Amino acid sequence: MRAPFHGRLDTGRPAERPAPATLGSLTPIESTQRAPADCQERTATRRTLLSVKCVSVRFGDPAVAPLLLDLHREYETRYGDGDSVHDVDGAEFDPPGGGFLVLVDGDTTVAGGGLRQYDATTAEVKRMWTNPDYRRQGHAKTILRELESLARDLGYERMRLETGYAQPEALALYRSLGFVDIGNYGIYEQASGFELLLS
Repeated sequence: MRAPFHGRLDTGRPAERPAPATLGSLTPIESTQRAPADCQERTATRRTLLSVKCVSVRFGDPAVAPLLLDLHREYETRYGDGDSVHDVDGAEFDPPGGGFLVLVDGDTTVAGGGLRQYDATTAEVKRMWTNPDYRRQGHAKTILRELESLARDLGYERMRLETGYAQPEALALYRSLGFVDIGNYGIYEQASGFELLLS
């Protein structure tokens, strides 16, 4: 049994694939109900239940592979370019400056996203993804809230991210969670930048 997450992530893990640290348990959670941001256990009363857990992993963990593969496919479909999925060094998501979180349902990666240092006071969210079979169930919101909590624990004052024009659902999600449009700040010419103050 993995211990619940209470504060900073363990930074003393070996470089090889560590056992994922459970950040909390969403067992069981209703598939049509949004997961609570604090990953507390909650029961559901509707017909479809999921045993979804939020875990901290290294970028090279096998749980991240389906996320990257599907992001590549999705970017290729939406923008005609999936190569940008692999342009980040996985070590940038390692503690103490970052982290990578996934929601898993058994052996299935449900959703995920990473946090890396942008500057001394700003964390940047990268590689946000939700498994197409689990979309519209609040999992992206759960990952973002967990990343927000992690960013605070790591001492950041704000979170920043960028997304493309062909992802209206992502644009709507970020705005609904209090992210403010800051214009383009990154390398992708037509991307929209967003920022969330953590204090």
